[in-house]
Amino acid sequence: MELSTVWFIIIAVLWTGYFVLEGFDFGVGMLLPVLGRGEDAETTEKRRRVLINTIGPVWDGNEVWVLTAGGATFAAFPHWYATMFSAFYLPLLLILVALIVRNLGFDYRGKRDDARWRARWDTAIIVGSAVPALLWGVALTNIVRGLPIDARKEFTGNLLTLLNPVSLLGGLVTLGLFLTHGALFVALKTSGPIRQDARGVATRTGAVTAVLAVALLVILGAMDGNAGSWVTTVVAAGSLVGALYANLRGREGWAFVGTFVTIAMAVTTYFLLLFPNVMPSTLDAAWSLTTTNASSTPYTLKIMTWVAAVFTPIVLLYQSWTYWIFRKRIGTEHIPAATGHGPTSQRPSESTPPVTATPVVR
Repeated sequence: MELSTVWFIIIAVLWTGYFVLEGFDFGVGMLLPVLGRGEDAETTEKRRRVLINTIGPVWDGNEVWVLTAGGATFAAFPHWYATMFSAFYLPLLLILVALIVRNLGFDYRGKRDDARWRARWDTAIIVGSAVPALLWGVALTNIVRGLPIDARKEFTGNLLTLLNPVSLLGGLVTLGLFLTHGALFVALKTSGPIRQDARGVATRTGAVTAVLAVALLVILGAMDGNAGSWVTTVVAAGSLVGALYANLRGREGWAFVGTFVTIAMAVTTYFLLLFPNVMPSTLDAAWSLTTTNASSTPYTLKIMTWVAAVFTPIVLLYQSWTYWIFRKRIGTEHIPAATGHGPTSQRPSESTPPVTATPVVR
């Protein structure tokens, strides 16, 4: 196998890891106004702090995957990187701003014991989660469908070129998948009323998303499907149905595994539809960027492969350890009263009492 193909696969794995991990904390952020609503102001605040604490130890680590994916693309496929960032300049800028604002929300919402202050930062978290969830789907669907790229490997379209019906459908699918994924993560990580509410939200969002996802994957498959992409499409659809069934049976662990597999298979389908191209041209197939004409030199790819072989296992072990350490459930009973500097930000406070462990799969 050529090293350019190896690095195409590695980049596909990095994007898959990003979506299955960052996807659920995007979902949790978007669900703040839904699952974080209580019968009074105090209960509402406690519920929102529970939601934020479920992703507190891991959300920033999940973002490392997209940084690595971008860096790997720059080093392994510089022409792909240049054309992609030129084509998606405005969407990527909006995603970056949304991520910055969202991260500030996690860090600053608990700095004051003021309801209006927290409400503003909650809005930042909600919007900062929804914008990337939508725009990543729009961007990736556009890449698979193809873009107007000329003989100089330059994008010749505009913003309206990107906002076509199929790509907007792709954005709605990622938005819905992340909402469902996030709701199931909350159900797996919490106890009490929030857990039950999260299961109900997952059922509703999952049913709508299943219809949209099947429609999207069938449309893309009809355009340029192959045997591998149809297999992953069927697996993605089946695992989403299985996740919804497990959720109805109260098996949150298996339900979360189901949406995990669904997102992984959906991203895999995208890359199978794309290969051997990395950015197809709708103007002339000969102008498409491929794993061959967009890649770095063999020597560069060789050095990158050795570096990846050494450091990737270390990163995976560390992140796995983090998830294992913070595997326990949390409920409103574990949240102390607000103090203005308590655990209302992204990480649990030392004053939060220990919670009961639960298996990841039940």
